[in-house]
Amino acid sequence: MPKKKQQSEESGKGGDRLNIRIDLATGLRIGPGKVAVLEEIARSGSISAAGRALRMSYRRTWELVEDLNTGLGTPVVETAAGGSGGGGTVLTQAGKAVIERYRAIEMDTAVAARKHLLALNRFRANK
Repeated sequence: MPKKKQQSEESGKGGDRLNIRIDLATGLRIGPGKVAVLEEIARSGSISAAGRALRMSYRRTWELVEDLNTGLGTPVVETAAGGSGGGGTVLTQAGKAVIERYRAIEMDTAVAARKHLLALNRFRANK
């Protein structure tokens, strides 16, 4: 997956990073992969295009979307059937909220962790 390569490249640049995965009491897990799928669907307007951009199969892309649909109890995307004008996919309010809330949690966590990450990096600096 390109995400792992991108993440390792970012780590190689010296920046500290946090990976956030939310485990809701309902059993739904929301992490960077599902959020990336939603963001790519929003950008491309297509589940298949999102999968291609993220280098995952259509089936896997749809499974991630369906997992969110089931776990939240509401659809995160709306699809229009293909045809001469082509189909399309847009995020629902729930899909947009997943991205917004996940990114907010990510930002808040990064701010809260900053001093701790700096303290951990001091061990390396002292060698």
